[in-house]
Formats: sequence, C-alpha cells, structure tokens
Amino acid sequence: MKHLHRPARVLAIANQKGGVGKTTTAISLAAALAVLERPVLLVDFDPQGNATSGLGVDKSTLSRTVYDWLGGEAAFEEVARGTDLPHLTLVPSNRELVGAEVELVNEERREYRLAERIDPLRDRFEYILIDCPPSLSLLTVNALVAADGVLVPIQCEYFALEGVSELVTTVERVTESLNPRLTLAGVIATMWDERTNLSRQVLEEIRKHFGAAVFENVVPRSVRLGEAPSFGKPILLYDVKSKGAEAYLGIARELLRRDDRKPAASPPGC
Repeated sequence: MKHLHRPARVLAIANQKGGVGKTTTAISLAAALAVLERPVLLVDFDPQGNATSGLGVDKSTLSRTVYDWLGGEAAFEEVARGTDLPHLTLVPSNRELVGAEVELVNEERREYRLAERIDPLRDRFEYILIDCPPSLSLLTVNALVAADGVLVPIQCEYFALEGVSELVTTVERVTESLNPRLTLAGVIATMWDERTNLSRQVLEEIRKHFGAAVFENVVPRSVRLGEAPSFGKPILLYDVKSKGAEAYLGIARELLRRDDRKPAASPPGC
C-alpha cells in the first residue's frame, strides 16, 4: 500500500441511540470514500458486529477480531481483512468484544487502548472510521480518544435530538480530559422522507441546532439501503444508482472538501 503524505483522519461514528443508521453510515461512507479511491480502514468497534456482517464477513467463523488486536493478542495484519472494494480494509468484530469492556475496567490508561493501536496505522490510510456501539460505554470512550472527530448520524424522526445532548456532553468531557484534538466533524441526517412534513421539520430543527456541522446531503429512508447488509454488500456495490448510494457519495465528497482533501472526479458508473 503506498504511503500517503497526509496522515489518516480518524473519525468515530457515534450515537448512543440505536436504530439511527449508525452502522449503515459507517459502511456506506467507508465504501463511498473507497470508491473515490481513498485508502480507508473501517474498525468495527461494536460487539454486535453489524459492520462486519454488512461487508459480507461471517462473524461466527472469525478466529481473530478487533478484540484480539485491542488486547495485544494479535497484530493488525492478523485481524485486518480485505473487502470487495480494493481501497477498503476491515477490522472485524463479534460478541467477544463485550469481554474487552469488562477487562479494561481495571487497566491503567484504559481509555487509550484503541488510540495506541490506531496511531501506528495513520500513515497507511487516508481515513480510519470507527463504528461505535450504541451506548456511551468504555468502548465508545476509547473510540473518541482515538479519533480526531466525531460524525453523528441523527434520524429525521420524532425525538431525534433526544439523547444527543448526552453524546455532546461526553464528547466535551473527552475533549477536556483525554483528547484535546477531538471535534464534532459533522452531523448526518438519516431516514429522511421528503414526503412528510415531520421529516422537513426535524431536519430544520437539526440544522438550527448544529448549524454548519450538518452535511448538505441527507440520507433518504430507503428499502435498498435496508436490504444491502443482508446481502453482505455496501449500498454502492448493491445498487450504485440508488438514492442511498448517491447520498453517501455526496457526503463523502463533502467530507473531503471539509477536510481540504480534494474530491476526485466521479468514478466510472457513479
């Protein structure tokens, strides 16, 4: 893998509320950046392992996972796996990761364990995305300590902002005490339904609350997006012409512009 001049930008994708499109965002954004020919590492840091199965990896057959890497029992090369996209690498996860939560509690520098694993990889990728568990747990804190920024998916439904203030408070605490470089890298509006007033009102509320942090591209509520993981494919390989694929490609380009990493021209077929 060629070495890059700029070290990787590490982004944690977090929202402690389940069902907001967090893992869909992790997989789809990682895939979109990879399609735009950026070397991407996706770290599945959720014991449910949905990002792993969503990329076509059978969780039950894994001999080495993020758990072994985190604990120092396995090298990165032993756990990293290629995917159907040449520029996308996965560190897979399964239920074993629940054990790390318990084991880390009494460790010194327990919040820095993931950061210590990720930092040596910054020269090998342009983006490292971490799919966090849907809770403000020690695993999520590890992800926030390892990251440069947080991406927050918020669904365009009732009570969308409920609980987000807890996440923002956690991010502020981590910034103050553990990782001063951590910022809010962006807010992604998901499950948008253009036919309903509610979606429009909620999106307005999200934009009012977070201002310029909200990406212009919004992710539509989509059957195709929902189906893709069960086929073990990111939406960009499952149905590249779908609105969901277009949305995540748009978000990837916005992210590159925000980070001042020039968006590439459209790849063939996109």
